[in-house]
Amino acid sequence: MKQITEKTIELLDQNDELASFKNEFYVKNDSIYLDGNSLGLLSKRAEQSLLDVLNDWKEQGIDGWMGGKYPWFTLSEQLAEKLSPLVGAESKEVIVTGSTTTNLHQLVATFFEPQPGKTKILADELTFPSDIYALQSQLKLRGLDPATDLIQVKSKDGMTLEEDDIIEAMTDDVALIVLPSVLYRSGQLLDMERLTKEAHKRNIPIGLDLCHSIGAVPHDLSHWGVDFAFWCNYKYVNAGPGGVGGIYVNKKHFQKTPGLSGWFGSKKESQFDMDHTFDAEESAGGFQIGTPHMLSTAPLIGSLSIFEEATIEKVRRKSLNLTALLMDLLNQELNGEFQIVNPLEDRRRGGHIALKHNDAARICKALKDNGIVPDFRAPNVIRLAPAALYNSFRDVYDAVEILTKIMKTREYEKYENKREVIA
Repeated sequence: MKQITEKTIELLDQNDELASFKNEFYVKNDSIYLDGNSLGLLSKRAEQSLLDVLNDWKEQGIDGWMGGKYPWFTLSEQLAEKLSPLVGAESKEVIVTGSTTTNLHQLVATFFEPQPGKTKILADELTFPSDIYALQSQLKLRGLDPATDLIQVKSKDGMTLEEDDIIEAMTDDVALIVLPSVLYRSGQLLDMERLTKEAHKRNIPIGLDLCHSIGAVPHDLSHWGVDFAFWCNYKYVNAGPGGVGGIYVNKKHFQKTPGLSGWFGSKKESQFDMDHTFDAEESAGGFQIGTPHMLSTAPLIGSLSIFEEATIEKVRRKSLNLTALLMDLLNQELNGEFQIVNPLEDRRRGGHIALKHNDAARICKALKDNGIVPDFRAPNVIRLAPAALYNSFRDVYDAVEILTKIMKTREYEKYENKREVIA
């Protein structure tokens, strides 16, 4: 491999088609933020759109629902139009609502239809715990036993999954499949199109958790025929801590009655008739439950305007280049010090890289004290996510330089190898 030098980095940054967007974000001069896969940074546009919604509340009170800069009554639908390109869907197939786990509960309550001999939900053993908690809960609500009715596909290496193993587990007794698009620890990108095709061959509905791919990876959910998906918007989409999430429902399912009905899923024109007969919107909007959380939705207005200009295709291209550079630098400067456990191929890698090391917890502490913000996942994984919209190639170069110093001087040994309360 050709030696990577500062001149290499200068050329990469000079040719960066997204470089100007870094100025849109509140980036600290004395810090390199590589934790966008947990919480994206605040943009100036997101800040302004939050202030705009606050001002409408201040100036208009309840009239903000139909007036003001961004009328609240239809804001979730308006944002769905801007969000849909990130998941490859028609705007009516997307709605901004809820949180990841609440939305998963809604979708499983709708799509899980157990019958005699077909009572199982298929998931995997590496997915984010909250998804498993929700699936276990939904099984119990149907009088089923998670110990026998929740299938979790095993990993051969503890970090990644084989699509062949998932497909093999799609047996006749499976009534629903719920999988992550990107594994949160290792950053493995699953072949969503192939898995959807195989599920449908067996007449099994399939849903996807897009939390670790949306805003970093293009999707084509409608073309692939995915039945449903759900996600948060506070990672790569940069909508703020606890920001409102999203739901995708394929239009072929618009006639399904939501498993958890609520008044904000009503048809807009009749919602305030206050009739006790639920008349759901024939769109993903029908799967809303309660009143939108306006102050947690507002930052998404500004965030999505950035994606409109940058485009998810350019974001993906730069993201892959950033993570590839990061791996190449690690091999050049610290060859053998870390085990790179994320897939190396572009087509199988999400937006972050994952490094395995027995001292991972205290290496993360040393990085933070040296101005690098990483992410730790128990028991021994460091996640580094250079975000295309606000990280430069120089950020990656400098981060590896600092990590190299920490490892070669063994500076990390002065820290306890134990995670903080929030890793």
